[in-house]
Amino acid sequence: MTILLESVPPGNATAAAGAASATAATRKAEFVLTLSCPDKPGIVRAVTTFLADRGFDIVEHQQFDDHVSGNLYLRTAFTAGAPADTDVPDTVEVLTEAFQPIGEDFGMNFTIHDGRPQRLLVMVSKFGHCLNDLIFRWQAGSLGAEIAVVVSNHETLRPMAEAAGLTFIHVPVTAETKPEAEARLLELVEEYDADLVVLARYMQVLSNELCGNLRGRAINIHHSFLPGFKGAKPYHQAYDRGVKLVGATAHYVTADLDEGPIIEQEVFRVDHSLDADALVTVGRDAETQALARAVKWHCQHRVLLNKTRTVVFR
Repeated sequence: MTILLESVPPGNATAAAGAASATAATRKAEFVLTLSCPDKPGIVRAVTTFLADRGFDIVEHQQFDDHVSGNLYLRTAFTAGAPADTDVPDTVEVLTEAFQPIGEDFGMNFTIHDGRPQRLLVMVSKFGHCLNDLIFRWQAGSLGAEIAVVVSNHETLRPMAEAAGLTFIHVPVTAETKPEAEARLLELVEEYDADLVVLARYMQVLSNELCGNLRGRAINIHHSFLPGFKGAKPYHQAYDRGVKLVGATAHYVTADLDEGPIIEQEVFRVDHSLDADALVTVGRDAETQALARAVKWHCQHRVLLNKTRTVVFR
């Protein structure tokens, strides 16, 4: 992570360190509860009562009642009512255990998350626009996550990653070495404690086994012409057909190629004045924006899976 430091006069160094320590001491513990369950009366009351009884402050609450499936989806962000210190016993494990009886009563599928930034393993091939955008947002502090490592089947983007101070690991892939390459990827996910795998224009199809292993924690980005314009040079195909809309889709990775639950889409209107190369440029802008929003929302625990769809609390 890039940290900007202000110059501190020698005489004020101790005071600055003390101020930083005081800030850390007054920072409140942050948590997010996400859940889904059959909709019935009393769910919100049970959640808010649980938090109030333990002295938590609710800072954000969103819910969605899906009348088609009959399920309720909920996201509640809350903080400790008192400054966090070593005497505060509240942890994800403690809160999860305490909330378990409520979860069982309502048939909830729930998770409690702490405020730790999510760690990303970013996969790329030769196209660098999505990686470049993620690096910029990460360095600016607007991504809502930390890039832990960059993995690629080509060496092309090593300079970009290493210039940002990121570890770049080359894992070549051929038809014969694909199983070994995917096994290596899972090792890297474990080694770098990655919470999310981001396919930032990684031009390899993942096996069904790997997709299953990474279910709900791998995001892909592609142009939104699918399934209309497949294969090489989709933007040139789109130009030949005179398309009027160019877009991109960010979705969770599944064994059904490019058909996973959609998290975010971006679209731009275009016209006859743009040639094929201009459409490529517009498409890249759409891809970077859709991917960045999908990654940020996932890392803020705003995306809940609803079978083949998603519920996104923006």
